[in-house]
Amino acid sequence: MSTPELPLPPAYPDRAAWGTATKLRAWQQAALTAYFERSPKDFLAVATPGAGKTTFALTVASELLSRRIVDRIVIVAPTEHLKTQWADAADRVGIPIDPAYAAGAGRTNKDFVGVAVTYAGVATNPLALRIRVERFKTLVILDEIHHAGDALAWGEAVREAFEPATRRLGLTGTPFRSDVNPIPFVTYAPGPDGVPRSVADYTYGYSRALADHVVRPVLFLAYSGEMQWRTRAGDEIAARLGEPLTKDMTAQALRTALDPGGSWIPSVLLAADKRLSEVRRHVPDAGGLVIATDQESARAYAKVLEKIAGEKPTLVLSDEKAASKRIATFAADDSRWMVAVRMVSEGVDVPRLAVGVYATTTATPLFFAQAVGRFVRARKRGETASIFLPSVPTLLTHASEMEVERDHALGRAITDEADIFAAENDLLAQAQASEAASDEELGLPFEALGSEATFDHVLYDGATFGHAGEVHVGSEEEMDFLGIPGLLEPDQMRDLLRQRQAERAKKQQAARPEAAELAATDDVPPTTRHEQLAVLRRELNGLVAAWHHRTGQPHGVTHAALRRECGGPAAAAASAEQLAQRIDRIREWALRRTS
Repeated sequence: MSTPELPLPPAYPDRAAWGTATKLRAWQQAALTAYFERSPKDFLAVATPGAGKTTFALTVASELLSRRIVDRIVIVAPTEHLKTQWADAADRVGIPIDPAYAAGAGRTNKDFVGVAVTYAGVATNPLALRIRVERFKTLVILDEIHHAGDALAWGEAVREAFEPATRRLGLTGTPFRSDVNPIPFVTYAPGPDGVPRSVADYTYGYSRALADHVVRPVLFLAYSGEMQWRTRAGDEIAARLGEPLTKDMTAQALRTALDPGGSWIPSVLLAADKRLSEVRRHVPDAGGLVIATDQESARAYAKVLEKIAGEKPTLVLSDEKAASKRIATFAADDSRWMVAVRMVSEGVDVPRLAVGVYATTTATPLFFAQAVGRFVRARKRGETASIFLPSVPTLLTHASEMEVERDHALGRAITDEADIFAAENDLLAQAQASEAASDEELGLPFEALGSEATFDHVLYDGATFGHAGEVHVGSEEEMDFLGIPGLLEPDQMRDLLRQRQAERAKKQQAARPEAAELAATDDVPPTTRHEQLAVLRRELNGLVAAWHHRTGQPHGVTHAALRRECGGPAAAAASAEQLAQRIDRIREWALRRTS
């Protein structure tokens, strides 16, 4: 059976990416072939954000309607804004959808072929939707289907409402979840380790989409710096963002960095605005997005950006009625910045977004992937997304694993039958995970005292680029990366990063004899011991980070291995000699691995 080739644009609401067909992209046509060859009741399509899942789903819907396999459409989306977005897209291909439908409201206007609802709306009255899909031959499109596992009640409601549907089409750009709630209508199969994982009927990952020029490559710019805060016990703590810390201290250091009253976030927003100006030289309508933790922070960031950029940014707060309209207006104009909390974390299409600031404490793989997905939609060849990150190990790991495809795992298998506490330990781990999530939402009591930002490094295509030593915000070294042209091919970007790093290293090396001469005179005091230790710790942490990107070994494991081989306490308490030994040792590891 031949597959349809409908005259649909590959992506909504804008034109297709450079080099794609005028009708359907290759992956969309391949997925359609797979769908209509099997004609399954359930089909799960996993495609990276920005690849065009909406077009694929509406093409399936159009063909099923034309073949009279179905008579009605129900679209389930995560948010109210996305309901309207789906209705607008469907209307363009002649499928009128009612986005204002409320479950239990009775019959819809006869002008509509279908309705759009949210997952929360399904949970309020699943029986009304079940009656609807029983009365008509219905295709149910479950957009970002992983949300059906947000709560057990939601999953049960989705299953109850749509069990009688003629066809169900699941879509997601992030098929993995941070919990073990099963996703309805998704097939799970045990992997090599015995853990059940979701099985997609068609997968189009970020790496394939990047090779096809369907999505943009992403340049991650990581910023560290010194943080000071006071705990609820009254202790004042100073630490460097990104250094090995306990989980609680890392969270407090991150929250200190994101505090609008400090210097870190204004410095990073200034750097991001400089980067946006550089991108807009080649992409005049390029826009930026700041993702904030809460509404109070979002308002504060907007005020800072207004002073920096000279124009008032678009502020999007989820509890405001005009939020969807503000996003649509920003998507259509050429203003510089938008600040939002969660409204644009997934599914919302603003293709001109090119620069982002990840200024939220939410650090799950799912949310990170959804957030980055807002920036990767390609419009023309050569565009690169730039995202500014706090230099936190968790976020840097997510960034380095952009091209890794994941599946939703339901839990680890119990392989040690002799361990009578194995099952209980699993339950305890889940309970602790939930408790930790609650703590993160409520916030551990502490008071931010101050923060300063320094440029750490760039992460691109899994490789790290940066300059030796501390790079201050506003320095020439930082501008080596902020000033990269807005339009470059991936290979050109990689070559330019290497070139600028090498050129700066040569300049620093040439300046060293002069610096040594000056240090020998009485005019310049010698470097203090605490400054020497800080430089050595930064160098060690940078090497450990590079080792992680090369091997995947966690930072903590590497630091522990260095302590075992070289002796001495943790890096924060190690002497200069001990730090130097560890630096030499990890360099030896790198040389052995390379050879």
